[in-house]
Amino acid sequence: MLLPVAALLVEAGSGGASAFWREITNAQALSAIKLTLVMSTIVVIVNAVFGTLIAWVLVRDEFPGKRAVNALIDLPFALPTIVAGVVLLALYGKNSPVGVDVAFTRAAIALALLFVTLPFVVRSVQPVLLELDLSMEEAAASLGARPLTVLRRIVLPSLRPAIVSGVALSFARAVGEFGSLVLITGNLPFKTEVGSVYVFGQVSNENLPAAAAVSVVLLAAALVVLGGLALLSRRSSEYAL
Repeated sequence: MLLPVAALLVEAGSGGASAFWREITNAQALSAIKLTLVMSTIVVIVNAVFGTLIAWVLVRDEFPGKRAVNALIDLPFALPTIVAGVVLLALYGKNSPVGVDVAFTRAAIALALLFVTLPFVVRSVQPVLLELDLSMEEAAASLGARPLTVLRRIVLPSLRPAIVSGVALSFARAVGEFGSLVLITGNLPFKTEVGSVYVFGQVSNENLPAAAAVSVVLLAAALVVLGGLALLSRRSSEYAL
């Protein structure tokens, strides 16, 4: 695990600190990094809300086709990411069968990242909901607590560690996502070019130090977020206990 990271750090620092700083503050690189982090943050916030709602519906509600919907949640896991890119381009591109053409826009980035990261939150929250003791909710309701109060005071504190875990996995996946983005975004510098695509472009141009430098920044951002969310999850678990 450490050898590839060490090799990345060595390559990123091969030109010295000044060269590293120059590469990551390059206007195009900086734009790609900012876009990646902003879009990843937006996507995980959406995932935290709707992933939890979907998990709730799959566990607590009964409806026709529930098994099919439950199986479809795992579709992004099964699809190779480049195939996901083709699927998204066909669905939301120029000849969209649903009349939605967002290809080569930032909306396409959000749609692609939502598609590949939503299952992380759903599958993190779902098992916790299945094991959640309903007697506490029933007792609170029998004592006059409103549904919103039960949700806020009993359900959400129990789900918080699972939601945080799913959000952390979603963010890590979004920061490094490549295959589902490379086709539908058009990779337009300063507009739709994300960090992973910028890194690929630098590798293609045989500029490995620049690719490594930006990779280190993305890796550091992911580690900081993962560490912060892990700490939050631990504190949430202790609070729930």
